[in-house]
Amino acid sequence: MRTRKQHDYKKAEIMERCFDCYCENGFGTTGIKTLAAACGMTSANLYVYFGSLDELIVESTAYCMSKIESEFMAVAPKNAADIKRCFEELPYFTAKKHGKKYRLMYQIYTHPKYVEYGKEFFCGVEKRYSEYAEILEGAIGLPRKIILAMIYSFVRACVHYALFEDEDYMKAQMELLWQTYLMANEKYGNKP
Repeated sequence: MRTRKQHDYKKAEIMERCFDCYCENGFGTTGIKTLAAACGMTSANLYVYFGSLDELIVESTAYCMSKIESEFMAVAPKNAADIKRCFEELPYFTAKKHGKKYRLMYQIYTHPKYVEYGKEFFCGVEKRYSEYAEILEGAIGLPRKIILAMIYSFVRACVHYALFEDEDYMKAQMELLWQTYLMANEKYGNKP
């Protein structure tokens, strides 16, 4: 008999494998048997961890996208000196490492069946970005509201690039953000 910790570990492993399976094979064409095979188990075993296929989809999407967000935040700027590097590197990092995952997330969270789960997920994202803006406020000396607006724009530009690899759009957005940052620094008396 498995402990709760073992059960949770296995469930996390299943969520990651299923999410990756959807990324590789497509959301609309991947059935329960394909997902089970990707996890090295039977379809019935999946139902030990999830009450339904919808539950698996919703939980695996939220879990995997939260992991991606944590990874993104781990390499996000921590101080003013790191901002330019992030503008130059993070869009490419995001697209290369997570492009398929972002495409899948948007397929799921824009599907009429799951849109409410998407709204819930993004409410959590907004809360975490607000907390991050508060941290950066002290580190770079700009008002939290300005930082938060820049975070939203930055993340959306990175995700847009990950989805469509539209480099002209992304570079224009990054240049606009950099100029916004420079102007805000000038207004608030900080040096970039």
